[in-house]
Amino acid sequence: MLVKKSDLEQFGSSECSREVYFPSLVFLGFELGYSMENPNSLVIWEAQFGDFANGANVIFDHFLSSGEAKWLCQTGLVLLLTHGYDGQGPEHPSARLELFLQIADDNPYVIPEMDPALRKQIQECNLQIVNSQLLLTSSMFCGDRLIHREFRKPLIVMSPKNLLRSKACRSNLSEFDDVQGHPGFEKQGTRFKRLIKDQNDHSDLEEGIRRLVPCSGKVYYELDEHRTKVEAKDVAICRVEQLCPFPYDLVQRELKWYPSTYLCPFPSELVLIPL
Repeated sequence: MLVKKSDLEQFGSSECSREVYFPSLVFLGFELGYSMENPNSLVIWEAQFGDFANGANVIFDHFLSSGEAKWLCQTGLVLLLTHGYDGQGPEHPSARLELFLQIADDNPYVIPEMDPALRKQIQECNLQIVNSQLLLTSSMFCGDRLIHREFRKPLIVMSPKNLLRSKACRSNLSEFDDVQGHPGFEKQGTRFKRLIKDQNDHSDLEEGIRRLVPCSGKVYYELDEHRTKVEAKDVAICRVEQLCPFPYDLVQRELKWYPSTYLCPFPSELVLIPL
């Protein structure tokens, strides 16, 4: 938001203080109200560093997470927060992913009805949380999905900065037009992928895989680089793009594809498990 000096001069005399503060709380509050008044607009609030969202916790707790339950007001506001421990100092790269997972009402102990025609899971959840890898298709189809729905849910997008110039983080043409024969064509189609399956040339029922490693975010590229370096061809890595609501159906599909596989715990940017 730009404020001209002439606009500030109308507030009182020259003896009055003209210091104006526009914290993230004010900016996010404005975008929240705008998204409610314009539900057909894709309203995005982007933080240069993820920790800038720390000053807007009141909006998260009282409006985004519970506004629909308290006032029956839906919002499709998108929060684009940079996230990833990239050595840029305390808090700067951290968007506090755990904070948003704590205020989400997705029950981790109950697997809901996963019929795609009913879409009950997303309608009953208060937030959408995506840990995106900055793939062009993921960003485009995620926003496209939100706008084309008949209802609105807040969307929290975590995206690492260090992948902006990464050659490995790219999208193939086939992921946009779904034309068989283009490089990278695969069966998941042109839509937002809640879970991205392993990109190696594995069969639908792969019995030669020793270990299945589920992960989320930019840590995938570190795992894939290490897998290539040590030539671990018996390791499959799948990427969970949407953390809330959790894609139980797609995780079950992965487990069926690798029946005799050891399922590894989720690795993070801070702790990498050996392959």
